[in-house]
Amino acid sequence: MTTTFEALRVWHDARRLTLRIYRITQGDTFVVDRLMSDQIRRAAISIMSNIAEGYERARPREFLRFLSIAKGSAGEVRCQLYAAEDLGYLSTEKAIQLRQQAAIVSREIAALARSEEQRMVRK
Repeated sequence: MTTTFEALRVWHDARRLTLRIYRITQGDTFVVDRLMSDQIRRAAISIMSNIAEGYERARPREFLRFLSIAKGSAGEVRCQLYAAEDLGYLSTEKAIQLRQQAAIVSREIAALARSEEQRMVRK
């Protein structure tokens, strides 16, 4: 296992997704809907924050719990991207790209959780 959460690839991927979400929601189309903008931002930053918080707790079961929360937040981001697309805040192309990025992060979280569970069983 790595020594810091910053060494986790999934954390960096979640960080990149968060940055893209923040940049996209600064655009003119999202300015009219602060609630949507705030909600999708909170969900995005929740992904990277829960990976970090769970890791820092240094207890495998707690890490798994926080990974589960992070994965749920990735699903929330994908869901909100559909709404943003439907409302015309994002082009279909941009929404698809962001949903794909969120889905990749979700799969990475699931893989990390499986790896952590296997490590716990071997101990």
